Amino acid sequence: MIDRAGLAAFLRRRRESLQPEDVGLPRGQRRRTSGLRREEVAALCHMSTDYYARLERERGPQPSEQMMASIAQGLHVSLDERDHLFRLAGHQPPVRGPASEHISPGLLRILDRLVDTPAEIVSELGETLRQTPMGVALTGDTTAYTGPARSIGYRWFTDPATRALYPPEDHAFLSRRYVSSLRSAVTLRGPGSRAARLAELLLPQSEEFRALWEAHEVGVRSSDLKRLVHPEVGALELHCQTLLDPEQSHLLLVYTAVPGSESHEKLQLLSVIGAPAAAPH
Repeated sequence: MIDRAGLAAFLRRRRESLQPEDVGLPRGQRRRTSGLRREEVAALCHMSTDYYARLERERGPQPSEQMMASIAQGLHVSLDERDHLFRLAGHQPPVRGPASEHISPGLLRILDRLVDTPAEIVSELGETLRQTPMGVALTGDTTAYTGPARSIGYRWFTDPATRALYPPEDHAFLSRRYVSSLRSAVTLRGPGSRAARLAELLLPQSEEFRALWEAHEVGVRSSDLKRLVHPEVGALELHCQTLLDPEQSHLLLVYTAVPGSESHEKLQLLSVIGAPAAAPH
């Protein structure tokens, strides 16, 4: 059963405790109140201001689990706070661990400060959970995929357009790396896991995947130097730094170019051009 008073109080207290810079928003010069405005929280949570305001006023219908997940992420709450929020709304909290898509506040705070840098937060299955604007400009909006196609490893073997972003001479190695990574995830998470289901889906769909899967190769890792072929600016050589959230098995990937290099100049051009045209999903 929903605890309307408790939910409203929690939302108000959390909103008032957050500053714009905590969630990647500009402070502005005419801010008179401490904390965030309701319309700012509503935008962060991908809902109307009226809907969010009704929750703070103990009104409206019971929010769905999907809506609560959006609110928890938008308010940058911890896992314990997320679970508390779900219970106040009358729902069982989602699972924790590798299957969870709730990004830790610390990882989000870092991402929010990388506005002018290509960066993304991904799951252990290569599902993009969040991107910076420059990340979208580099690879397109990879958060928009649904179903198994959310995993870049799945798209690599089922959607030829995915490979267009990488030089052809790198394709064979990347195929090995994706299969190696998935096999390690299946071994770690076990039968019935999301990783195992992904492998089961790929086996009948891709002859290349089947051959590599039967090779039982693990531990294939690439260097931090990534080569990409952007549809607008052409070839790029970027260094990828990785930060791991061990509790959630989420990875923050940050892409940079050597200052003064041709790739650095292309990234600066990319910041002006913006995102490439979206691929059909």
